[in-house]
Amino acid sequence: MDVFLRYMELRRDEVPDFRVYPFAIPAVRNLERLDFHPQVTFFVGENGSGKSTLIEAIAVVAGFNAEGGSNNFNFATRRSESDLHRYLSLARGVRRPRTGYFLRAESFFNVATEIEKLDTGFALGPPVINSYGGRTLHEKSHGESFIALVTNRFGPGGLYILDEPEAALSPQRQLALLKLIHDRVRERCQFIIATHSPLILAYPGASLYHLSETGLEPVRYEDTDHYRLTRDFLEHRERYFRHLFED
Repeated sequence: MDVFLRYMELRRDEVPDFRVYPFAIPAVRNLERLDFHPQVTFFVGENGSGKSTLIEAIAVVAGFNAEGGSNNFNFATRRSESDLHRYLSLARGVRRPRTGYFLRAESFFNVATEIEKLDTGFALGPPVINSYGGRTLHEKSHGESFIALVTNRFGPGGLYILDEPEAALSPQRQLALLKLIHDRVRERCQFIIATHSPLILAYPGASLYHLSETGLEPVRYEDTDHYRLTRDFLEHRERYFRHLFED
């Protein structure tokens, strides 16, 4: 099956110093080549493991704005992206995406503000907000705006890179997001997602990569800490409470 992004490689011989950020992060320091799934690839790991750093670099090399948005967005509230994208290469397939988007939960407010800014200026076409459901995203809850984005803006034949999309979503809305992802996958879309959610990680057939202190490696869904901890807590919560709350 042809894909938009086949794999990524770190040009290790060009990295100036593996002792400094972001190259000192184990998942980056030990990175050579990573193959993407033709449909859905997940990055999972603890806070600080490098998920957002890695997915940001992938998005920037793929042509997206570091703070999020489509390929047409070019703004910076505060430049904070790492230098990783300067040393990362993406192997692309023959097929090119018709559309795409980088959803970054922590800076989506800035994207929503940029949309309003674009629509208050001179425009040759219809308002940008029409592609997001026609109603300003600042008038929706964070979760509602995420779902509106995926529902209205994610079209067929697209490359979509998502950084912690569950951040504003209830469990029920996370299941709704899974359905929307599956609908787009059936329309020949490719997703690369960093997430903590055991619900979203459960998407069938996806490739999962675990980022840890030892590096980055493939992992089965049932072997992720997110799945095992959630399962064990739900089945034995009293035991967890005794351990957590004991004096």
